[in-house]
Amino acid sequence: MSYPNTDEIFQLISKLVSIPSPSGNTNDVITFVESYLKELKVETKRNRKGGLIAMIGGQDDTKHRMLTAHVDTLGAIVKEIKPSGRLKLDLIGGFKYNSIEGEYCEIETASGKKYTGTILMHQTSVHVYKDAGKAERNQDNMEVRLDEVVKNAEDVRALGIEVGDFVSFDPRVEITPSGFIKSRHLDDKASVAILLELIKQIKTEKIELPYTTHFLISNNEEIGYGGNSNITPETVEYLAVDMGAIGDGQSTDEYTVSICVKDASGPYHYGLRKRLVQLAVENQIDYKLDIYPFYGSDASAAIRSGHDIVHGLVGPGIDSSHAFERTHKSSINHTAKLLYHYVQSEMIE
Repeated sequence: MSYPNTDEIFQLISKLVSIPSPSGNTNDVITFVESYLKELKVETKRNRKGGLIAMIGGQDDTKHRMLTAHVDTLGAIVKEIKPSGRLKLDLIGGFKYNSIEGEYCEIETASGKKYTGTILMHQTSVHVYKDAGKAERNQDNMEVRLDEVVKNAEDVRALGIEVGDFVSFDPRVEITPSGFIKSRHLDDKASVAILLELIKQIKTEKIELPYTTHFLISNNEEIGYGGNSNITPETVEYLAVDMGAIGDGQSTDEYTVSICVKDASGPYHYGLRKRLVQLAVENQIDYKLDIYPFYGSDASAAIRSGHDIVHGLVGPGIDSSHAFERTHKSSINHTAKLLYHYVQSEMIE
């Protein structure tokens, strides 16, 4: 028995996180995934929201499965061009300003021009501002310093930069000799890479799935509604593949697959959760059950939108979620193994 290749997944993660894709501006990364699947001769289509749906036929076409992971990421948008020539930001997604202080970023104009900059406190210089360390990290105090000769708002607008332009963060991706990958946006591009490698294995090894299976690469998860549509009436089981949250009181770690019991939306389907645990035990897959208290997924979005489905959530454990994220090869490996067995398993009764 072979499993999805973890080294190839790591290389794919590196490529994905290097493509800017804050929620609302995801066409480039969707095009990358679309091209990847086209080479595998996998049938795909885009929905009107810009997400991508792949489909692989199964032995039973009367009952379907859907697996989803999202390529949209945290980011920002230009809220204001200050008289100083610096940019005020409005955040995209649920994170805090302190997590992007000092980060390199890229501003993309409506015409497609791209400029670089750095996200800083207005009161950064300790030689000038007595409260440099104590001032609150918030929208009023943080700004983008452009890497262009700009002395006022008119200079900035002359570059083509305007309110509404998207701002993406430098991922700073790195694979370490000890088996870690650290980068921004492992949420959820690590899971996207796992699904793409799984699809590749299904196609290249001609694995016959028991049920017609859809793979949704969603592009609005970080703002709450990436996976709430395009679910076929035949879909019975809907599994979101997204990061497991690590912190005090959590059982999730960077070395196992996390199976979510409950998040802010409520409990996930008990029967599907038990089936996932059963598959892990039967196939020597290391797993942890966990609750994510401040979390929602594409599966919970699908439930909220009224779909009559069985929903679940699994994923690799990601440290420092929505900041400088990291996970280990073993967590990617166990997640990939669980999904490999899941798509070939019988549905719950």
